Amino acid sequence: MSRGRLEAFSDGVIAVVITIMVLNLRAPVGAGLHDLRPLVPKLSVYALSFVFLAIYWNNHHHLLQLVDHVSGAALWANAHLLFWLSLTPVAAEWLGPHLRNSTPVAVYGVVLLGSGVAFWILAHSLVAAHGPDSRIALAIGRDRKGNLSLVAYVLGIAIAPVLPALSIALYVAVAVAWFIPDRRVERVLSRPDGTSE
Repeated sequence: MSRGRLEAFSDGVIAVVITIMVLNLRAPVGAGLHDLRPLVPKLSVYALSFVFLAIYWNNHHHLLQLVDHVSGAALWANAHLLFWLSLTPVAAEWLGPHLRNSTPVAVYGVVLLGSGVAFWILAHSLVAAHGPDSRIALAIGRDRKGNLSLVAYVLGIAIAPVLPALSIALYVAVAVAWFIPDRRVERVLSRPDGTSE
């Protein structure tokens, strides 16, 4: 399968996920600025979730710029990623009014962890389809930032029963780390010989 078809399908799913997420927000009943105060937690979780979805959309786009074709394993890996991303609206809606409660915080972390693991699987299935000397293999390398992100999610889930606020801080830290675009792909794409050095 061509990468374009996979990319278009994934873009559509992510757009629907974002639409569902924003439809879960409700306007305040009153007309004053103070009426927005009860919405601040939900808006904050929506913003964080939107950033995570945008990060995955950007990195998915970058990843597919490095491949010539998509294998059957990569199709299933991509579907696995979209499954986890599609759970974001439910996890975000539950977390919004329950930022101090350990279970919604941990479940949100599980969705983030599932998405991160699924993206890792997708990237490595694409590397397997193109070989260890391919452009995508050179761009991904050891993927320290990706691996550290998974560790942060696991820590966030583990400490949610005791310190849910610290769990959320870890989730935000991962988002901040990924908010800066990943230069690995751009370095490979910008070189005529396709190397990262």
